[in-house]
Amino acid sequence: MNIVFFDGVCHLCNRSVDFLIRSDKKHLLYFAPLQGATASKMLSFDLISDFSGFVYYRKGVLYHKSSAAIKVCGDIKGWMKLLYIFFLVPKFMRDGVYNFVARNRYRWYGKKEVCRLPTNEERRFFLE
Repeated sequence: MNIVFFDGVCHLCNRSVDFLIRSDKKHLLYFAPLQGATASKMLSFDLISDFSGFVYYRKGVLYHKSSAAIKVCGDIKGWMKLLYIFFLVPKFMRDGVYNFVARNRYRWYGKKEVCRLPTNEERRFFLE
């Protein structure tokens, strides 16, 4: 099972989840908020505590930040596989850009008061 852990109150993160659900034609991805029970059971406190980290659990391996974003996009078939080219960029540079966006995402995109609630159609893709 491939699980995308995301910040459930972040508008950018929720838009990303919407995009992934629409793009995942084979339904390989499941979703869980970093604020939820699944995350607290499967992830370390460090990965959960700052809510700035996008985490992807894939085939027993945890990917974090830019590596997680590239891996999840690579698992979506089609043009998204082209994003694998960013693995040629050194991780410290990729994560530097990732961290800059993560620090500013609430200011740029906004924040909800509570975690996202999936629609009835989306429920099958959410673990909680």
